[in-house]
Amino acid sequence: MKRLFMVVVAMLSMTLTFAENETAANLNEAYNLKTVNMNKLSQVLGLSRDQEESFAEIHKTFSAELLFAAQATGEERQKMVDNAINKDLAYMNYILSANQYRKYVMLLNITLINRGLK
Repeated sequence: MKRLFMVVVAMLSMTLTFAENETAANLNEAYNLKTVNMNKLSQVLGLSRDQEESFAEIHKTFSAELLFAAQATGEERQKMVDNAINKDLAYMNYILSANQYRKYVMLLNITLINRGLK
C-alpha cells in the first residue's frame, strides 16, 4: 500500500513539474514580441525611413522589457508589463503622427489581448 501511495505521489509530482515547465514555455512565448514582422507593420503604419529606424529601436526595447517581465511573478509581472506598455506608447507617440499612433495603439491592444497579456 505504501509503495502504491509513493508511486502515485511521484507521478503527480512529475506531472506538476511537467505542467509548470509547459506553462513557463507558453509564458515566454506570449511575452516574446521579437517575432513581429517589422516590414509589414511599417507598411500598415506608413512609416518613413527615419521613423522605421526609431520604431525598430523602440520595439526592440519594448520586447526586451516584456521578456524581462515574463521572469517576474504575479502582481510584479503585471506592473512591469504595464510600465513597459506605457513607456512604449510614450515613445511611439513622439515619433508617430496622430493617425499612425492611433493605428499602432489599436494593433498593440489586439496583440496584447491575443497573447493574454491584457
